[in-house]
Amino acid sequence: MSDLEQFRSELRSWLEANCPEEMRQPARSEDDVFWGGRNPTFQNDAQKAWFEACVEKGYTVPDWPTEYGGAGLNAAELKVFRQEMNRINARPPLSSFGIWMLGPALLHFGTHEQKERFLTEIARGEIRWCQGYSEPGSGSDLVSLQTFGEDKGDHWVVNGQKIWTSYADHADWIFCLVRTDKSDKYRGITFMLYDMESEGVSTKPIKLISGRSPFCETFFDDVKVPKSYGENIPAQVGEVNRGWDVAKYLLGHERAMISGQSGGERTGSLGAALARNDMIENDLMRAEIAMFDIDALAFAAMAEKFADEIKVGKCHPAQPNMMKYAGTELNKAKHELVMTAGGSAALEWESDASKDGKHARDWLRTKANSIEGGTSEVMLNVISKRILELPGG
Repeated sequence: MSDLEQFRSELRSWLEANCPEEMRQPARSEDDVFWGGRNPTFQNDAQKAWFEACVEKGYTVPDWPTEYGGAGLNAAELKVFRQEMNRINARPPLSSFGIWMLGPALLHFGTHEQKERFLTEIARGEIRWCQGYSEPGSGSDLVSLQTFGEDKGDHWVVNGQKIWTSYADHADWIFCLVRTDKSDKYRGITFMLYDMESEGVSTKPIKLISGRSPFCETFFDDVKVPKSYGENIPAQVGEVNRGWDVAKYLLGHERAMISGQSGGERTGSLGAALARNDMIENDLMRAEIAMFDIDALAFAAMAEKFADEIKVGKCHPAQPNMMKYAGTELNKAKHELVMTAGGSAALEWESDASKDGKHARDWLRTKANSIEGGTSEVMLNVISKRILELPGG
């Protein structure tokens, strides 16, 4: 038996012993997802047991180094890990912007001491992060942001506003883009980390058409941000005034995260999922679902190819834009099909039978996919210029 086959066998046995049956069912809502944080709340004993077992093995962040709370899996082992998790439909033990976005940026730009502190807390689910990027006047043109940090010697004083800050009202800390030099548009932004309980930080939820409020307006009024949290643990990631480099790197991971929402059922078969619920009514509907399944499998193959290219340093810088655009369209198509197949019953909003209107609310939520993380129009512009090398308008 090869080392990889041995790893698969051991992992399969571990999953069978440690992943509760309840954690092999899809999450019923966002409230059924475990986000960690200073004061974590588990929905049930099974969720707690699954999380704690994965923390012990480093499986909340399986490809992170063991010194920062990960399992240290290589690319081949990580692929096997994902295959085996998907095989039993295991839920992720921890959902976290720290894992999806800040973590990769810290691994690339952070000091060793920053990594030891923050990555370990992320891996163990001890800290919940939010992202301070977009502003009311700086969305797609993010580099025009105006939130300003005034240098006060041993600390910054930050004033400004962010918008569409996902779960800011539940977050412990924020990774935030702050202008620290008004004379240089690109080399005047600093990527800061600070506590959401700092005096002067406030949030206001934004209610969406789905009836949910995952986004917030976030306000900074004379927020004092220390320049250091200990020896060689600066409050900024990367250099002062070079935060745009970090921001661009992180955006690639954010877009990959958003695109990763698109694959439908983890088995790759939306048709099988709908068939289990008796939602397929006619031949035309079945054909449309089959086409979606083909597109979803093609997208998964593209994602795997890109992931392999990233590992060997051959990924085109604009590939995350391709992934984000394609994933967005696929996710919207998926929920359109679910709504169509469900008929008028899928529009129900509040009953137990509809799980509090899950299909309708999820469908409405996808309308934001083509805006968040960079609009589809911006993604297409980047693809046309940087990949297709078409002339600019």
